[in-house]
Amino acid sequence: MVELAQYRRPFHGTQPDYLYAPYGSTVKRAPAKPLILLPQTLSEVTGPVFGHDDIRAGDNDLTHQHGGDPLGERIVVTGRVLDENGKPVSNALVELWQANAAGRYPHKNDNHDAPLDPNFSGGGRTLTGADGRYRFLTIKPGAYPWRNHHNAWRPAHIHFSLFGHAFATRLVTQMYFPGDPLLPYDPMFTSIPDERARNRLISTFDWEATTPEHALGYRFDIVLRGRNATPMEK
Repeated sequence: MVELAQYRRPFHGTQPDYLYAPYGSTVKRAPAKPLILLPQTLSEVTGPVFGHDDIRAGDNDLTHQHGGDPLGERIVVTGRVLDENGKPVSNALVELWQANAAGRYPHKNDNHDAPLDPNFSGGGRTLTGADGRYRFLTIKPGAYPWRNHHNAWRPAHIHFSLFGHAFATRLVTQMYFPGDPLLPYDPMFTSIPDERARNRLISTFDWEATTPEHALGYRFDIVLRGRNATPMEK
């Protein structure tokens, strides 16, 4: 028998509001009426399932997906996926996508005049281990303009997508870098009312994850729910 996870409302101020006027696109997409919470049933929390066969060797290394080395600063991003009690969540599918070192995505709708990098696609995936840990080797992304307001620039960030054992259990968030001067000006970041929750989106420098003469390490733990939950996008 499959035990269904019960929906729990997030703690006040730890998650962004659907409508946050400084973040322009929320004005158009925010719900105009109160949400109707639908109970999860067996069909929402089972199948299709993910397993090790869905992950290829090297999918978590974004620096060796092409014939040459990508431009930019190599970084290791690692952390653990945890539940609200601090217990590791194993076999969670963790995907990331990001801009290149110049702040550009390899997407047809990205018309930023920064250069593309033919050796960097900006996407990777991995499964968490028994201890809930994941690891990626990638390039530190650059900031880029996004026209939300006057002189709007997105801080350097990496998008994370987490799946449980079914597509209906997907969560999406972003990781930022410590000391970024653009953070106070970014409405995606400041849309989270609680300062402590906001700061949980900022990674920490990780000396242990740093690879000698190769890549700096950053740690970004992701807590799925509870008082210390990582803020998620809506």
